[in-house]
Formats: sequence, C-alpha cells, structure tokens
Amino acid sequence: MKKEYDILVIGSGLGGLVSALILAKEGLKVCVLEKNNQYGGNLQTFSRDKLIFDTGVHYLGGLSKGQNLHQFFSYLEIMDELELHQMDEDGYDKISFEDENIEYPHAQGYENFIEQLTAYFPGEKQNLENYCEEIQYVCGQFPRYHVVGKDNYNEEILHLNTKRFIESVTQNKKLQAVLLGSNFLYAGDSENIPFYVHALTVNSYIQSAYKCVKGGSQISKLLIRKLRQYGAEVHKHSEVSEFVFNENDVLTSVKTSDGKEYTAKKFISNIEIRSAIKLIGEERLKKSFLNRVLSWKPVSSCFSVYLVLKPHSVPNFNYNLYHYQSEEQVWNAYQYTKENWPVTYMLSSTPSKHHPEYAESLTAISYMDFEEVRIWETTVNTVAEEHERGAAYEKFKLEKAERMIEALEKKIPGLRNSIKSVYTSSPLSYRDYIGSLEGNMYGYMKSSDNPLKTMVSPRTKIDNLFLTGQSVNMHGILGVTIGAFNTCAEILGKEHIDARLTQMIKNNEKL
Repeated sequence: MKKEYDILVIGSGLGGLVSALILAKEGLKVCVLEKNNQYGGNLQTFSRDKLIFDTGVHYLGGLSKGQNLHQFFSYLEIMDELELHQMDEDGYDKISFEDENIEYPHAQGYENFIEQLTAYFPGEKQNLENYCEEIQYVCGQFPRYHVVGKDNYNEEILHLNTKRFIESVTQNKKLQAVLLGSNFLYAGDSENIPFYVHALTVNSYIQSAYKCVKGGSQISKLLIRKLRQYGAEVHKHSEVSEFVFNENDVLTSVKTSDGKEYTAKKFISNIEIRSAIKLIGEERLKKSFLNRVLSWKPVSSCFSVYLVLKPHSVPNFNYNLYHYQSEEQVWNAYQYTKENWPVTYMLSSTPSKHHPEYAESLTAISYMDFEEVRIWETTVNTVAEEHERGAAYEKFKLEKAERMIEALEKKIPGLRNSIKSVYTSSPLSYRDYIGSLEGNMYGYMKSSDNPLKTMVSPRTKIDNLFLTGQSVNMHGILGVTIGAFNTCAEILGKEHIDARLTQMIKNNEKL
C-alpha cells in the first residue's frame, strides 16, 4: 500500500518541523521523514551522567512578549509550554581577553546594553547609541523580521560589510572587539561577512536572551507533539535514498533506505542542500545554479568539550563567556594553527537542580577545521549506526580536551580538580548527527561582496519541490523559523500566511 500525502518533508531540523506544522495547521496531510534516532537537527541534545547537554542551541533571543520569535512560536502553539530561564539582564554574553581580567557585558534591552558598556567605554555612549540604532534599522529591512510586512530585500543593505561598519561606528579597537565578541554565533568571519548577518544575530539577544531549561530538544519535542495533534505523521530511522520522477520531471515519491515508498503532491527538503542536489540529480538542474551552490564554502566546524562537575565545586554563571587570546583575533578566530588552539572558546554553564548557585556542567566550544579529522572521514558513528573510529581518534579527542581544560583553567583556577567526567564531540559528530557538510555549524560562508550568491529561493526548478533550513539563506533559530514561514508562503501564498499571522497578533493583543 502506498500512502499519499499533500506534503512530504525530508529532514526534521527546525526548518522542516516548522514548515510541516504551518501546513498541518492548514488541514494538509503532512508526513516528516528523519534518518536519525533523534528529531530536531541542531536542536538535538544528548544525555551523559544523567545530565542533558545541548549540541547546537545554547540560548534563544526575541522570546519576550511581543518580540518576533515569541510571535512565531505563539503561532506554532508551543510558546506557552516552553520552559525558559532568562539569562543575566546586565550581561547575557560577556567578552574577555587573555591580557586582562575584565569581562565586558552585552546586556539585554538597548538602553541597558548602552549603559553597561558605557561604564567601560565612557567616551563612546553616542557611538553605542548609533550602533544599536543601526542594527535595529538593518533588521527592520528584512522580510518577516517584524513577522508581517516587507516582502523583499533592500539590496544596498545586503552589501554592507561588518568590518567596515564596526570601524565606522567607533575608532576604539577594544570596543570594536567587544561588539564583535559573540561573532562565534555566525562563525567569526567579521572581515568578509555582510553586516546584516551580524545585526540579525545580535539584535534578538539584545531584545531578550533565554536558555531552554531542558535543552533545545524541547522545541522539537513540542513541535512534534503539535504536529501529531494536527494529524501529521513523523517517522525516524527513515533515510530518504531516492527521489522518483515521472516522465515530465515531476517529483512523485521518495524511497527510503529500508525500501518504503512515500508519495506526495508537494515536497520540502530540509536536508543539506548538496545532499538534496544528489537526490534530485544534477542533470535536472541548471548548470549555473549547480555551479553556484557547489562553489559555496562551508563555515567552520567546531570541537566541543562537555564537563560534568563534582557537586558544589564551581559557581554557576548565568551568561555565556566568549574568550579570546587577544582582541585582534576577534576578526577571524576561526583561522587558528594547531599550536595555538584554542585561540577562542565559548563557555556556558548549567545550574545544579538542587543547588542552582553551583554549576553541574560546563560546555566549552571552539572552532575546528574539518581537515583535522579528515583521516576518519569515511567512518560513521551515530546512535542509529554505531561504529568505533579507533584508538587514534580517541587519543586525538583526549588531547584536544586536555588543551581546552588547560585554557579554561586560566579562567577558572583549579577547575581540573572539580571535573567528574569529560565528553567531547568533533566535526565528525556534527556531520553524522546533523548532516551538515564537513560538520559546519551554520551552513555556508556569506560575503558582503556578493551577498546574493548564497541566497537561494525556497522554490526549485522542480515545480513541486521546495527548500528550507539553514543551508538556504539565514541560520539560527530565528533565521530558520523565518525561512520556514517564507517556504510555506511559496506554497500557500504570501497573503494567506500574512493574514494568519496578522490575525494571531490581533488576538494576542486582546489577551
């Protein structure tokens, strides 16, 4: 028996789940296929020593009432059930440099953001005001940033360069480095990256910054629960291995590696764009499109160290720390040498359940080039498909973890004695679990010289196939959510989506 659906979504990352739910809410018969053991792509968590660790999503912005992500999540009916913990209002992110003992805060709320940094840079208040004004202006130029309205890009904005912009805001080198300090969130290439990427990334957190109490996977769990309430089907361990086309090049069904076939009227691909191209078949795509996509370079991958701590040994901190060996490294910290690794890291802590003043675990992440793990490239190791990578790989991870702990000890003296156990993930883990090319964190490198090169329409040359997810346009929770609404606008019509969102906003205002 072949089942036929209105919409088949391939991949259960955030973009796929949000698209599926928007369409299921419209009464369409929807099915989501996921190859892994866990849904959610970058939202996946894992458990060690009975503690939950996030793989991708460490904090969320724009979730206070009336803010954009809050409105999108309200529309998806998951907002009220999310368990959130607001981060330190006077510094949800702190930036530090090896040569001094100061932690420079990024605070929540524009006035507070300006005030907290003015304490460290007394002569820069006006410049900080200009910075905040400009990032809000740039964000406002983006379709759906304010949920409804604006349906095209202002191309001039796309060409603004982050380095040139930051240098135009202030001459103070230290302040430049501090404003760029969280650029790990878009993979640290502030010399080439368009300023809109910086603005869209930072602005949400300045509005409000939260952590998911039970890790990012609660977002995917809530979305899946809602999908099932709306009658959608969601299947894991279902890897799509083939697209089936009819003689008119219309996609009619997909086959999974376990031999099942799923037929649908329309399809949404939420998998890595190069994997999608393989399934479509290069001969069905325009050469110019193919060459453009295949010329994109993935952003850096990362290496993460997860430390389970002994009880009551390390005080908890309610912010993320971005630490650099020097302020110059902020511009392109993803370019490191094996000798000086880690030149930077992002550090976050999780409070102990019974004694929240202490941390029960720490997560430290630094850039890692896929070349460092290239020799194990042919190995795969996931819960669904377990394989050992051998002693040399274990030794490699151990040495990296050791170097990271060494770096962290400078920040938290005596840390080593507080560690109960150590876990790690490398670019291979990210590649295998999330399916990103070479384990990249956020899709592909964008350049202000040619910003449209990496922007892809959710529509493809195959009439009934659409794209969503972070390798298409913007990354991050907000970027991917907006992208999913844009994908669905192509299917349902922009006016239809806008009317639905406008109605929800009106209803919420009455409450």
